[in-house]
Amino acid sequence: MLESLKNSKKAIGVKQAVKAVENGIAKVVFIARDADEKVVAPVKQQCADKSVEVIYVESMKQLGKACGIEVGASAACILK
Repeated sequence: MLESLKNSKKAIGVKQAVKAVENGIAKVVFIARDADEKVVAPVKQQCADKSVEVIYVESMKQLGKACGIEVGASAACILK
């Protein structure tokens, strides 16, 4: 599933992911397990409220790489 991030329309970062979920355009959200809980809490809450699937990734570095960026990412989502 993580491979699908590379070729899909996506939003990278907590703020972008929260906006996408709020607007109903997020298909699935990826959250890094090693991300600070305070940082990813809004995304988790929004996903729970809107019934959006959450997939946990081992590390921010792995998630960033899957998104095709050079830095780590706390959260990312595939858009509809």
